[in-house]
Amino acid sequence: SEYGGETLHGPAYGPTSHSTAASSTPSSSSAFRHVVPSRQIVERQPRMLDFRVEYRDRNVDVVLEDSSTVGDIKHILENELQIPASKMLLKGWKTGDVDDSTVLKSLHLPKNNSLYVLTPDLPPPSSSHSGALQESLNQNFMLIITHREVQREYNLNFSGSSTIQEVKRNVYDLTSIPVRHQLWEGWPPSATDDSMTLAVSGVTFPCHRLTVGRRSSPVQTREQSEEQCTDVHMVSDSDGDDFEDATEFGVDDGEMFGVASSALRKSPMMPENAENEGDALLQFTAEFSSRYGDCHPVYFIGSLEAAFQEAFYGKARDRKLLAIYLHHDESVLTNVFCSQMLCAESIVSYLSQNFITWAWDMTKEANRARFLTMCTRHFGSVVAQTIRTQKTDQFPLFLIIMGKRSSNEVLNVIQGNTTVDELMMRLMAAMEIFSAQQQEDIKDEDEREARENVKREQDEAYRISLEADRAKREAQEREMAEQFRLEQIRKEQEEEREAIRLSLEQSLPPEPKEESTESVSKLRIRTPSGEFFERRFLASNKLQVVFDFVASKGYPREEYKLLGTFPRRDVTQLDPNKTLLEVKLYPQETLFLEAKE
Repeated sequence: SEYGGETLHGPAYGPTSHSTAASSTPSSSSAFRHVVPSRQIVERQPRMLDFRVEYRDRNVDVVLEDSSTVGDIKHILENELQIPASKMLLKGWKTGDVDDSTVLKSLHLPKNNSLYVLTPDLPPPSSSHSGALQESLNQNFMLIITHREVQREYNLNFSGSSTIQEVKRNVYDLTSIPVRHQLWEGWPPSATDDSMTLAVSGVTFPCHRLTVGRRSSPVQTREQSEEQCTDVHMVSDSDGDDFEDATEFGVDDGEMFGVASSALRKSPMMPENAENEGDALLQFTAEFSSRYGDCHPVYFIGSLEAAFQEAFYGKARDRKLLAIYLHHDESVLTNVFCSQMLCAESIVSYLSQNFITWAWDMTKEANRARFLTMCTRHFGSVVAQTIRTQKTDQFPLFLIIMGKRSSNEVLNVIQGNTTVDELMMRLMAAMEIFSAQQQEDIKDEDEREARENVKREQDEAYRISLEADRAKREAQEREMAEQFRLEQIRKEQEEEREAIRLSLEQSLPPEPKEESTESVSKLRIRTPSGEFFERRFLASNKLQVVFDFVASKGYPREEYKLLGTFPRRDVTQLDPNKTLLEVKLYPQETLFLEAKE
């Protein structure tokens, strides 16, 4: 097809098999290259918070933007733990009042947080058997299914919680054999009901072999089928003429057991009209893990612009390609592509090392229109029109994007009708183009950094010279300022000491006269410099009066000891509230002052 004068080549649509060699090369595949101007990203990057939530013997990791609420965490846990959100008590918050409407940003949380779930209204597990069953439900089973007529083998991964009915529906997608016409060999005798989960069906862990074929006669009875093959599991519950032409009356194969095909999935991959792309990607990742197991690409949680920032705008050595996975639940290729291609260990490892992987669900019309708007903004109308014209059964799509200096370039559009080998070949071909461009960018960046280093060294030498002059000048100024400060402190201390001395001097009781009729004690005090001063005190004066007198002469008690001679004693250690008569400083005594150490 042609858009705006450009011819876009797409691969022929149709089923592929492992026995058919890939005849196309990267140059003849669905890749096209269209250069559009890049957009300046001005959106503030959301702050992501990591929560490890413990429930009984399980740990669930939850990643959310800080604009989310506590209720959003419960909604994710509801899907992971299969516990109603209304029955959960989410504990471990550092703050007080927290309810489902509380916005995480208002709690001022660190990046990594630990919480735990209490369910007081739910009974505890009854026995160790329930624990073993829960472990089996969480395990992944590999079903090796041989299509008898074409002798082709499929290796399908299913979680233990998947039902036999879901397996048969997936096999219908692969083989085009309706569920009611499937003839099975290899199911264990305990697998008696299509509603049973693999965990309780008795299939061998981790791998179990099965064979499927098409019933030879639509009207064949159950007894005839069992005669032909004794190891056949439930050829159908819809045998006979009543259901032979059911599709002609609008009855879907998934409804033959009273279950609509859409009901086989617990919830959509992505909510419709999500407020931000980060929330949508969180549900997408959780639902993808629930359906296809934990071995899958690590999907970037955030907006498409944030994915660009992560992939394209770091240092040249750290840049990666951007892979955009476009999911569609109504495509017959989706289950096979997800379980066999995206969940293959080689693909997961290669994407992890070399790509930033971003995903979007195109099933809902609102989400489809939202992505096409983003696509037009970032890649141009030609790419958007190409995706818009893709038929449902051509999905899923895998877009490989390379960021360049002034553009975002679509290197390849890979459709869902591919194989693991072909997908790996396309990814490696894109990496070759990217690596060549990356080496040029690294060379340019190194040359630019070398020039900037020379300029930085020159600027640094000049700065150091100026800094040395400034430091010398500042040192002189600091020295002068320090001297001035110390002089000020000394003056202030002297003024303070003088004020205290005068205050003490004025507070002293008057010196009694020699002819006083009261008992008078005469004290002679020797200073450290050898000087003496004398004063008379009333024998009834308290010892504190002597201390105040000595301090008024410039010898405070905190700095000097007042010592007696015979016997030698430290008068400053005596009770200051006792009188001179009580401390035996009467009628006269010679004391001397000594500076404390």
